[in-house]
Amino acid sequence: MLDVRRLRLLRELALRGTIAAVAEALAFTPSAVSQQLSALEREAGLPLLERTGRRVRLTPAGENLVRHADAVLERLEQAAAELAGARHGPAGPMRIGAFPTATRAIVPAALVALAERYPRLEPMVSETDPAAVAHALRAGELDVALVHAYDFVPFPAEAGVATLDLFSESMYLASPAGARLLPVPVPVPEPEPEPVPGGGPAGGPAELARWRDAPWITATSGTLCHTMALRACQAAGFTPRVRHQVDEFATVLALVAAGQGVAVVPQLGVAGPDAAVSLVRLAMQRRTQIAFRSGAASHPAVAAVTHALRAAIPPHLTTP
Repeated sequence: MLDVRRLRLLRELALRGTIAAVAEALAFTPSAVSQQLSALEREAGLPLLERTGRRVRLTPAGENLVRHADAVLERLEQAAAELAGARHGPAGPMRIGAFPTATRAIVPAALVALAERYPRLEPMVSETDPAAVAHALRAGELDVALVHAYDFVPFPAEAGVATLDLFSESMYLASPAGARLLPVPVPVPEPEPEPVPGGGPAGGPAELARWRDAPWITATSGTLCHTMALRACQAAGFTPRVRHQVDEFATVLALVAAGQGVAVVPQLGVAGPDAAVSLVRLAMQRRTQIAFRSGAASHPAVAAVTHALRAAIPPHLTTP
């Protein structure tokens, strides 16, 4: 009989690439991970890994077993959801990951609703960048998370992770009013803007190209927001000259107001009108999704959090 805990380790090795990364993520020692994988090979009756010095890779049999492991782990999540449904409502700790703008704009109202309806449920929120969510869900560090995707940067399909659409929001090009302290924007011929539902005209790639010579403010490297800004500019025909890297959009807009650069910000990142900042709506969107382990959609606590988050969406955002 194959041990499901060892199957989980094998899947994590396939996803993370090294035994050291698996050990760090799941709070094991590398030697313990190696021992468990060796035991799994004995259970399987054939080699699952090829070892070359300190490096390992999955054999064809190992890769095939990982595919079965995905299905097994999803069924176990479904079984846990059914057992939880047989109990008396959602209860116990519920670990929720969220990115900063959603944490501020949506999560508090959802927590209030959960406390009123499910007093035995204990939501625990931690700020988590979407790029780290999949690993955290599979490792059991999170139960539910809010992630986002952009037109230029979709949230990647991840083994063992399922998502549901929550809402979408507009994106804006933020520049200092009057272009103070910045190079004069490049005069690029701009096509007639297309209307955007629910708002004013949308700027296309030409709106970004106007600022090709300006300093840019982006999120920190490795985040989806950073990748989005780079790809949006590249689609407009240039690579931005990044001066500042800041993750909090309120701070980004403060830097824009100070004439330190231009930036692309989402609708939730714009707290209110600022006379020192000019905002132009772009023909691109950010979409927020709820992520959880595959098979856990029907778990009472996951369903309760999903319902509360949907009810907390501000009316000016677009829902599916």
